[in-house]
Amino acid sequence: MLVFRQFVDDDLGCASYLVGDSAAGTAIVVDPAFAIDQYLEPGLRIERVLETHTHADHVSGHGRLALEHGVPVAIHSLAEPDYPFEPLADGDVVEVGSVAVRVLHTPGHRPEHCSFLVDDELLLTGDSLFVGDAARPDLAVDARTGAEALFHSLERMAALGDDVNVYPGHVAGSLCGGNMSGERHSSIRQERAANPSLAFDDVQEFVLVAAAVKTPRPPTTERVVALNRGPWVERPDEPSEVAAPGEATILDVRPFGDYAAGHVPGSISVPVSGSSFATKAGFVLLPEEPVVLLAASREEALEAAHGLWKVGLLALEGYLLHGELSQSLPTLGAHELLQLDGEEVQVVDVREASERDEGYLPGSRNIPYRLLRKMGGDALERSKPVVTVCESGPRAAIAASLLQRDGFDVRAVSPGGIADVAGDTISFRRCGS
Repeated sequence: MLVFRQFVDDDLGCASYLVGDSAAGTAIVVDPAFAIDQYLEPGLRIERVLETHTHADHVSGHGRLALEHGVPVAIHSLAEPDYPFEPLADGDVVEVGSVAVRVLHTPGHRPEHCSFLVDDELLLTGDSLFVGDAARPDLAVDARTGAEALFHSLERMAALGDDVNVYPGHVAGSLCGGNMSGERHSSIRQERAANPSLAFDDVQEFVLVAAAVKTPRPPTTERVVALNRGPWVERPDEPSEVAAPGEATILDVRPFGDYAAGHVPGSISVPVSGSSFATKAGFVLLPEEPVVLLAASREEALEAAHGLWKVGLLALEGYLLHGELSQSLPTLGAHELLQLDGEEVQVVDVREASERDEGYLPGSRNIPYRLLRKMGGDALERSKPVVTVCESGPRAAIAASLLQRDGFDVRAVSPGGIADVAGDTISFRRCGS
C-alpha cells in the first residue's frame, strides 16, 4: 500500500520524494523541485508538502503546489518563513493514510533541518546524511557551530538501526557536499561501513574536518534562500522570441562548438546540454541583470529557461533564434598546451584550487571560472594572449567566453584539458593537508 517515488534532478544533484498510500489515495511531497508536474499521479491526492529545510541551491516547488493545488506546507518553526505554514517539531508523526512519517529534528546544515522516517524503514535525510558524505555546515551559521550540531544529528540517525534505508536530498553533482556518491540510496549499515562522516567518535575531531569546507558556495545562495523563505514563488510565463537583445546580457546556450564557430559579440557561453547548466549559469550571471537567451531552437531556449528558474533566475527578457554571429573563439587541443611559450601567453587554470592541487601545468595561473567576471580583467595582463584550461573542457570554454567579452585575446582548451596531459603536471600539497 506504500507509494514511494524518488525524483532526481541530475543537473543540480537534488532529490525529492513522493510518499503515499495507494489505498487511501493520499500522498505527501518531500522537498519538491520547482517542476511540480512530475508529482501529480492519477489516483493520488497530495495533502501536504514537507520541507526538510529552507533550500539554498534550488527554488522549491512548495509555492507552486500551494498556489496551483492548494497544498499546505509544513516545515520546522526555526525556519521562520514568511508564508503560511504548519510547524513541524521533533517527534511529530504525519499520517498519510496508513503510512506514518516521523519527524526527526536533525540540525547542522541549517538550524531548522529535519529528516523524515517513513514507517520506521525509509529515512529521508535531506541535507544531513548523504551516501558517502555529510552535508556542509556553513551555509546558514558559523561552520563550526553547524558542524557540532551535525555530528549529533548523524549520531542520532546512525542509531536508528542498520536495516533502515537512507534516501538523501542530494547526490553527486550538488554543491551541498564535497564527496558524495552518485548512488541514489543506501542503508545505515552501508553508511556506517563506508561513510567517513560516520567514522568519528569525537565531536571536535569531526568539527575540524567538517568545518573545513572546500566546495564553493552555491552561486545564488542568498537569493534562493530569500525566495524559499518568502512569499510563494509562482511559475513565470514562458519567455517569448525577441527580435533584438537590447541592453540585456546574451546567454548563448547552444553547444560550445557552435558558439566557437560564430556568436554574438559580448555573449556568454553556457551550453544547456552540458552538465550542471543551472549552477554554472548561476555562477556567471549577475542576480538582477536582464538576460536574453540565444538558442538553436525554441525547445532549447525553453529548456534553458526552466533550468534558470530552478536557481532563482526568473526574470528573462526572452530568447533569440538568430543574431549577428560575427565573432569566433579559437580553441586548442590539450597537447598543444605543452608547446606553448610561457613568456608569450598566459595559461589560466579555471578549476577550483582543490582540484588544481592534484595536478597542474607549471607556469599556469589559477582563477576559478566562477570568479572571472569579478576579477579576470584586473588579474591578467591585457597585452598577452590568454589560454584557458580545466579538467576536460567545459569550464575552460565558459571562462574563455567571459574573457573575450572583457576584451582579451583568448583561446580555450576544449574539448580536453588537464586530464589529457596528466603525465606532465605537478601536484601541490597544502600545509596541514
